[in-house]
Amino acid sequence: MPGASGAARRGPAGVTARGWGWRHAGRKAFAVSGLDLDIAPGERVLLLGASGAGKSTLLHALAGVLGAAEEGEEHGSLTVDGVPAPLARGRAGLVLQDPEGQIAMARVGDEVAFGCENLAVPREQIWPRVHRALDDVGLAVPLDHPTSSLSGGQKQRLALAGILAMEPGLVLLDEPTANLDPAGVEEVRDAVRRSLERTGATLVVVEHRVSVWADLVDRVVVLDAPHGPSTSSVGSLLADGPPDAVLADRGARRRLAASGVWVPGWHPLTGEEPARPLRDRSRTAVERSRNPGVLLAGEALAVGRSTKAPPTVTGVDLRLRAGHAVSVTGPNGAGKSTLALTLAGLLPALGGCVDALAPLAAGASANPYKWRSAQLVTRIGSVFQEPEHQFLTPRVIDELEFGPRRVARMGEAEVRAAVDPLLERLRLTKLAGANPFTLSGGEKRRLSVATMLATSPRILMLDEPTFGQDALTWAELVKLLAELLDQGTALLAVTHDEDFTTALSDSVYRVDSGRAALVEAAA
Repeated sequence: MPGASGAARRGPAGVTARGWGWRHAGRKAFAVSGLDLDIAPGERVLLLGASGAGKSTLLHALAGVLGAAEEGEEHGSLTVDGVPAPLARGRAGLVLQDPEGQIAMARVGDEVAFGCENLAVPREQIWPRVHRALDDVGLAVPLDHPTSSLSGGQKQRLALAGILAMEPGLVLLDEPTANLDPAGVEEVRDAVRRSLERTGATLVVVEHRVSVWADLVDRVVVLDAPHGPSTSSVGSLLADGPPDAVLADRGARRRLAASGVWVPGWHPLTGEEPARPLRDRSRTAVERSRNPGVLLAGEALAVGRSTKAPPTVTGVDLRLRAGHAVSVTGPNGAGKSTLALTLAGLLPALGGCVDALAPLAAGASANPYKWRSAQLVTRIGSVFQEPEHQFLTPRVIDELEFGPRRVARMGEAEVRAAVDPLLERLRLTKLAGANPFTLSGGEKRRLSVATMLATSPRILMLDEPTFGQDALTWAELVKLLAELLDQGTALLAVTHDEDFTTALSDSVYRVDSGRAALVEAAA
């Protein structure tokens, strides 16, 4: 519920931080420390920084939802319109990194109206706002459509619509386009632009890809990080200024790239050279022709979330081969995640079949849906679109050890050999004792990938594997997956990340309008 002081004021909000910092309960290090920052009413700010630099923490604090004293330690002051942020909640609207975490209502229309009702917007104004917000974000579903049946990308649009309908003085967006298809990215950005032009609201948007927002914002603020190039404390400013000034200087571009910022025109694997495949695909194709190495095959496959409804996608013919990477692309809501979950044995096929061939089945049933968890974990590892859906324990280290120790029944030496290198390579070592649910979005994603890698499955099914990654962690994750492919692991990735597909994928399938078609294959 909005605070009374926040609900009473209208117009754009101003932000002031003085020596502000926050440390999550149970953590040794501060997420943000010693931050001094002023954002004028009506300014549009792109907030950048490495994964784990404290960007989401700052947005949560501005929205007044960090929690009470027992949930962390706060230093300094952070105000919205001169009022402590927790007392100004009605002034800010926040779209979370995980939009599912903020959806409260069962139907789409009710969800978009929910915030307006809490702010006591007159009834005659609420539903026109609802329709306009849904149109703005391109979510073309009936008002009574169940929120639970939306795809991850559709939920992102829904969460944004709910915030835009409120017309807050301070709009806070935490990676609002991360799981959207390219057309959806443009729609959401343009929806935000139209809303700001109509209301004059202040904007703070966190997004790793600078190019998406560079022409909408008038200021770029970069938070430093523990592994950044400077010696300043976590959360201090690495750069602050107009986009052209921050990103134009060659030396500044190099410093920002070294800190993990996705600098336009600078690729994390190739620098200023164009993106290119990380692996020799011509060699991959030759080796595959000599030894097909098929591990899993979907034949005339029909997939859907419910046996009581028509299939979402039909007629899928897809093979996963050892050492072969497949990208699955297509618009939000087309059925990409459903296809991956069905191939992974986590949903039953609604038609056709999924067959595990002998090298993968290794004595188990040919149908992965019939496998027990102990059989599945060393054969097919699945990374869900929402990382929180697969967390089981209260500490990062326990999460990584769970599969090897509790399911695969590895000995202590095997567990250490599997887990410790993953902690180091995916920059999770300092977070080993942290609660997985307190990690940043990018850290949660790396943890969810690491938990699947820990049991060395023959096939990896990854849903948006690069979500929330800065340029450095993206590059490390891609290099790690390339090594696994060279070792014979098969990979299927549901992704909108064109750089990921360029770097790794041998084949690309596009899911759209109920069908899945091969659109690109290695020579």
